[in-house]
Formats: sequence, C-alpha cells, structure tokens
Amino acid sequence: MVRNLRDEPIHDRYKAVTERTIQRYPEWEALDPDLCRAVQVVSRVLPFRVNEYLMRSLIDWDQVPEDPMFQLTFPQKAMLEPPDFRRVAELVDRGASRQEMEGVVREIRMGLNPHPAGQMTDNVPELDGRPLPGMQHKYQETVLFFPARGQTCHAYCTYCFRWAQFVGMPEMKFEARESEDLVAYLRRHREVTDVLVTGGDPMIMKTKALRAYLEPILAADLEHVQTIRIGTKSLAYWPQRFVTDDDADDCLRFFEEIVEAGKHLAVMGHFSHPVELSTKVAREALRRIRDTGAEIRMQAPLIRHVNDSADTWAELWREGVKLGLIPYYMFVERDTGARNYFEVPLARSHRIFQEAFQQLSGLGRTVRGPSMSAHPGKVRVLGTARVRGEHVFILDFLQARNPEWVGRPFFARYDPDATWLDDLRPALGEDRFFFELEKAA
Repeated sequence: MVRNLRDEPIHDRYKAVTERTIQRYPEWEALDPDLCRAVQVVSRVLPFRVNEYLMRSLIDWDQVPEDPMFQLTFPQKAMLEPPDFRRVAELVDRGASRQEMEGVVREIRMGLNPHPAGQMTDNVPELDGRPLPGMQHKYQETVLFFPARGQTCHAYCTYCFRWAQFVGMPEMKFEARESEDLVAYLRRHREVTDVLVTGGDPMIMKTKALRAYLEPILAADLEHVQTIRIGTKSLAYWPQRFVTDDDADDCLRFFEEIVEAGKHLAVMGHFSHPVELSTKVAREALRRIRDTGAEIRMQAPLIRHVNDSADTWAELWREGVKLGLIPYYMFVERDTGARNYFEVPLARSHRIFQEAFQQLSGLGRTVRGPSMSAHPGKVRVLGTARVRGEHVFILDFLQARNPEWVGRPFFARYDPDATWLDDLRPALGEDRFFFELEKAA
C-alpha cells in the first residue's frame, strides 16, 4: 500500500527557470560573462529550462562549467557551429526583430535534423487510412504514445533528441489530445504487447490527466497489452513528484491500480549521472514507486562532457542496483541537435561500456549497449575483431523494423572516428549491409 508521507520535508518548490528568469539567481551572477552570453545565444535555437531543485541540489557550482549536471542542462557555446553562433549573437546584440530572429533560428534548427530515424515519415501509424497524430509504431510489439499534456519537462537535457518538441514548431511536434485513437489502434493490432508513454515527460502531468490517458488501456478487451511503460526524467529532475507534490499519493495509487489490473508497469527512468541518485528525496521516490509493484529500469545516452567515463557508468549502475533499479540501456547520442558537442566515437563508446560492464556483478549485467536507435532499428556495437585479416566492428540488432533482423550479427569496417550507423561501411567485400539489401528488395 502507498504510505502517506506528508510529514516529509518539501526540499525545493518546483519552479521553471528559463533564459528569461535565470538572471534573478545568484548562481547566474557568479558565472563567467562568456558562459552567460552562451546561454542567452544558444537558447534562442535549442530549448533551455531548469528548476530550483536541479540548481540547488544537483549542480556543483564550484565545478562549473565542467560540472556534469551543468553541462547536461545549460546550453554551451560549442553546441552551435561557430558560423551559426555568430549569426544569432549578432541578432541578439543589435536587438533584431522577432520576425528576423525567428527566420534565422528556424533555418538553423532545420539543419539540425530535428526528427531523426524517420520519426515523421516512417513511424506514424494509420487507422483506416488516417495518420494518427501523437503515436509512433516502429517495432511490432511496441507503440509509442505522446499525450499532449505531457509534452514538456521539469528541465531540458541539452542532448535531448526530441528537442523539436519544445521549440514552438507545431509541425514538428508529436502530441495526442485524447487516447481514443490509441485504444482503437490497439484493438486492431493484437501483436502490440507494450505501450510506451513518452514525451516530453508524461510525469509533468497531474495524476488526473495521466489517468485519463492510461485508464482506457486497462480495458478487458486489451488483454494483449501486457506492459505499460512510462518514459520519464522526473525521478532525476523532480522526484518530489512522487513524494511531496499535492497528488503524489494519488499518482502512486494509480500505479497500484495498473499493477492490480494485471499489467506490468515499467517506469523507464532516465539517469545520466550518479549524482541524480544521491539525494534523499530521489531515493524516497524510488522506494515509493517500487512499493506499488512497478519496476524501474534505468537508461541514458553516453554523452561527452557528462558521463563519458567507464567509472561513472559503473558507479551509476551499481548504485541503481543497490536501490532496486534494473540497468537497461546505454544509448549512443543520436544524430540530431547538438550532436557534434556530445557524440562519442563508437569505438570509444564500446570501450567505455565494456570497462564499466566488467565492474558489475551479475545483477547489473542486464544492461545492453552501446545501442544506436537508428532508422532500421536499435543497433548494438558488440565489439571489434580481425576477420579474414580485416579490422571490423561486430554489430547486431536489439530491435528492428523487420523482426527477423533481431539478433543477426553483421560486420562493418573499423573506423575510429565513426559516431553513427550512417558513418559505417560494410566489411569483408560487401557493398551494402544485409538490411539495406532486404529493404531495396
């Protein structure tokens, strides 16, 4: 049962901090002027939002700008290409009109691959010939659902591959106002076993709204839907959602109802650094959620300047296991947004993963990676080897558009600078990868 913890202290009041309000904070006044200018310029292109909990409890201001949580949430100058930074800075300096600024900013954004891996073109399902807004169906077992009220976050990650959701470009936004289309689609597609509720962050919503979206999935005629996943960063950025918010108890009771209805409830917690697990309120939030019968899995991308260290990942996974979490994925930074600032070469990504994995007990070795969520599917780097005298990457699919590709190993020429699947070329005399040939056929 949910335990009432109203006597728990409210650590920090939730308050959004943006480029328009950050100037009121003493932390901002202490920053180097060049850092302040970078935030003001880059945030015109890429979204910026933090909150007081993150600023007061997670960032070590004595270590700024190198502090990983600062890098994770505050825009940095190098996130834009130098010519683009100069263009926006010049407009800011001369007080350009909103119309002129929006024109330049939109041009830069469209060059940042705002919707990678065919999200807008190949993943949107249809019902009776009608595209379904706010849904994606890339893998046969799993449907993604984007509730309209959950399309923002308590704070924005600077690496976020869904940054286009937050920048005021309606044609680039996924959102569903209601769940009727989702339910109708699920009734037609009995192969779907998992619904992933994502965003943004669904846990930005009040429980009443969350219930309105998810309760219909508990219907008896949707018994083939076995798992409801909730993708969220709230456990790291606003754990008070599950402890001291005014409807925290209501939320956890709803979690219990989902479990009692026979569904597996998996909270997909995005944890990028061990410090996110270090606070008392975060640990209490984890305990309360697990008491409902839900499980919490942990996943995040490998991000340069934030967690590109084997010891950091090993500590994160070990601490998660100690708190009852299940290590799930280490992702490769996607080919969108400020990728040039954050990306780590695949060869180094695999070394970091392997060195961290070797430090874990068996309970932590549930984690998989490094994994690229590319157009054909989730491609894992298994390692490198010499095959027929050629230095190669060994890869496989953890998930794929074609289920027959899953688990099938393949080889790519070793390239120490490659950071994404599109950078790789087939090895061993092949002209194309097997999945490219099958797609062409």
